[in-house]
Amino acid sequence: MSHSAKRFAPGWPLWIFLLAFLPLLVTLGFWQLERAEEKRQMQAQMDANRSAVAETLLELQQQTDPSWRPLYLQGQFDPERIWLLDNRIRGGQAGVEVLQIFDDQASGLSLIVNRGWIAWPDRRQHPSVSTPEHSVQLDAEALPGAEQGFTLGQSNGTSGWPKLISRLDLASMGMDAQRPLLDWTARLKTGSQAAFTLNWPALPMTANKHIAYAVQWFALAIALLALFIWAGFQPEHRGNNNNEQ
Repeated sequence: MSHSAKRFAPGWPLWIFLLAFLPLLVTLGFWQLERAEEKRQMQAQMDANRSAVAETLLELQQQTDPSWRPLYLQGQFDPERIWLLDNRIRGGQAGVEVLQIFDDQASGLSLIVNRGWIAWPDRRQHPSVSTPEHSVQLDAEALPGAEQGFTLGQSNGTSGWPKLISRLDLASMGMDAQRPLLDWTARLKTGSQAAFTLNWPALPMTANKHIAYAVQWFALAIALLALFIWAGFQPEHRGNNNNEQ
């Protein structure tokens, strides 16, 4: 009769498989934890800046990091220079976000302000964008510059205004406008004059999501190690059925 000897002998193919994938899974898990910490710090900075007192554009220019700080503006929108940021979905409906140059009276500076979302049901013609003809007061918040993580792109190259764009590229937009603009933008807050729909989407990836991904990678690493140990202890059959003890 046959007998099996249980000993840990996974063999070289299993060793190669383990050494190839286990470090990778563990590395991916720790990378997700690092990303989660980055997102926690970013969210903490956003919350701290958003809780600050609203400042004028001149005051905000003195801040080392104006991102997400409340901003008070008074002046006029440029009625011509408008960009329509395409492929913005709200409630399952397609539309655009309206970005328009705003001339601040107190500082004499100009920047691009996101006025919010409008529907675009008929793609054959640009949606109508109304612009206040008089001076307005705006409650806004400063957004990070493009170098801090916003997706960059290029204008579609169309002539005339408004211009349809698919991604934000402040350098290209400045060239289109042919006038000096700040290297960061702002977006209107709820209750502000001249605002369209302002249900801004949340950050695409939170710290909790990164932690969940880290748990998944670590779980896969544990499962791989358990499978390796189980396979290594599988009995080896020795001799043949004609042998007797």
